[in-house]
Amino acid sequence: MNVNGFTRICGLIGNPVEHTMSPAIHNTLAAAMGENLVYVPFHVTEGCLEAAVKGAYSLNLLGVNVTIPYKSQVIPFLKEMDPLAETIGAVNTLVRTDGGFKGFNTDMPGLYRAMCEDGVSIEGEHVLILGAGGVARAVAIMAAEKGAAEITILNRTVEKARTVAEEVNSMAGKSLVNTLTLKDYTLLSEERRYLAIQATNVGMYPDMEKAVQEEAAFYKKVHTGYDLIFNPTDTRFMRLVRENGGRAYNGLKMLLYQGIIAYELWTGRTVGDALARRAYEEMSRNGSPRR
Repeated sequence: MNVNGFTRICGLIGNPVEHTMSPAIHNTLAAAMGENLVYVPFHVTEGCLEAAVKGAYSLNLLGVNVTIPYKSQVIPFLKEMDPLAETIGAVNTLVRTDGGFKGFNTDMPGLYRAMCEDGVSIEGEHVLILGAGGVARAVAIMAAEKGAAEITILNRTVEKARTVAEEVNSMAGKSLVNTLTLKDYTLLSEERRYLAIQATNVGMYPDMEKAVQEEAAFYKKVHTGYDLIFNPTDTRFMRLVRENGGRAYNGLKMLLYQGIIAYELWTGRTVGDALARRAYEEMSRNGSPRR
């Protein structure tokens, strides 16, 4: 494209950002849709986040993505928050408004869109969530909102899982989420198979030969496994799901669709399926991802 005085800039702030795949998504979309827009990563060092957000606004950036470790830290520097981002307590997309940025969370809508694309339904499902951190909490909220019949959070220790379950049950207005330790999966029903979502960083590069749960008997209970990790693209969790008869997916399409939703928020345009596939192919060629 021809960068000129009318070119709008979007970007990513985080630490680190050097291996991000987001420019491949957004610059592919912009070029294909004829938008005079470029997307670049910005490495923001510790202690500089407030200055970065204010600087991005002062420099007339159209929009900003936010990645680790700033998804919660950025909230005090925003003018307003989208209700979903407020509920989740994390922001990954800043949209320019009069007087400041509005914070959105496109990660969970991105995961839901990826699952729909893969033919994986949540409505009426019995969902297992492995992990009890911030990502697992967001997944539990999303699964509750999308009509899961039951959600079980499995974690090494149960105390953190119980806190998440109590929060989500309070939001849902009913007892929907329960908890187990990872070793107590044997207490799960023998009458059904589950949709399992792996929401920890266990198995992420460079420790790729690890899984948060190693026992084959657990995976025999799983009809579909979704690993939110996308580096490597084929995790040990995914292999264990497949070896025991289930379908397995990684988090690469979640990465794609969170980016597409952010792009749609910034530009007001809708990305069609064919262009989404082109962006996915371009992103997949971009090597080892960080975001």
